[in-house]
Amino acid sequence: MIPVISLFNHKGGVSKTTTTFNLGWSMAERGKRVLIVDGDPQCNLTGTVLGFAGIENFSDFYDANPNGNISDALQPILQGAQTPLVPAGIAPTGHPNLFLLPGNIELAESETQISVALSTSAAIPALQNIPGSIGALLRMTAEEHKIDVVIVDMSPSVGALNQCFLMSSDFFIVPTSPDYYCLQAMSSLARVLPRWNQQVASFRNPNLLYPFPSSPPKFAGIISQRYRPRLGNPAMSFQGWIDKIKHAVTDELVPALNSQNMSISAALFNAAHPSDTPYNLINIADFNSLIAQSQKYSTPVFCALRRSNRTGGRNFSDYED
Repeated sequence: MIPVISLFNHKGGVSKTTTTFNLGWSMAERGKRVLIVDGDPQCNLTGTVLGFAGIENFSDFYDANPNGNISDALQPILQGAQTPLVPAGIAPTGHPNLFLLPGNIELAESETQISVALSTSAAIPALQNIPGSIGALLRMTAEEHKIDVVIVDMSPSVGALNQCFLMSSDFFIVPTSPDYYCLQAMSSLARVLPRWNQQVASFRNPNLLYPFPSSPPKFAGIISQRYRPRLGNPAMSFQGWIDKIKHAVTDELVPALNSQNMSISAALFNAAHPSDTPYNLINIADFNSLIAQSQKYSTPVFCALRRSNRTGGRNFSDYED
């Protein structure tokens, strides 16, 4: 089965989009065929990857690529048509192994419909296949295009759309930033995610046309990023918040997820030899102006760094304080 990995935190500004793009490109460089999915109706990933500068670019792209974005591809189900889903079209990127399933702002208009389907499908059977159709579309699209792994960029929201994206995944990662609001988000996720899992239980029915996976997604860890470094490590003020968030993950989030079978074990996490423990996958400093270069050239940060060095730009050490 093709693994689907979602990046989610309902606290904004934690670099979910940047991480999705960089992680996808890095895996593509290792020989995997990777599909990155723009699940955020704001479409920042789509704009970054395809180099779009304005709404005209999006409009022209949609016109030239029917069924080439999430919203269009889901219309047979969302509109109640009597036709099944078909794989969506995907867009090439700057790397031959990396592909994009673009987003569409119109997907936000379906949020209410998806929410109604989650809460009233027992009374209205025609709605039962809407929640699981999102994951089904991702998987059939991945199979059609011979993808090895799918990575989903989600919006900072606890709405029905994100519930369907995450509960259709096999694993999820929580990007974090070292601040009070992200610390509070860990406690909130400890309440929200188990509730999401319970609410979709009836949609795991294999008799549905598009059921959710039989097992819930597994938490694979957090990424600590967007901090100012000092001598290769987070500056003291940032390290304090990173430590608090890590404690909230191990003391609150993971126990709550374990009650729903929604987290990998600490032993499995440690066996993967992460850069930090517990449940902290990696520390990534703030790259400052390299983000603008990344967006300018529609390449990940590490490629923007290479380009900067080749053209006489600053060295990586210049970005450390």
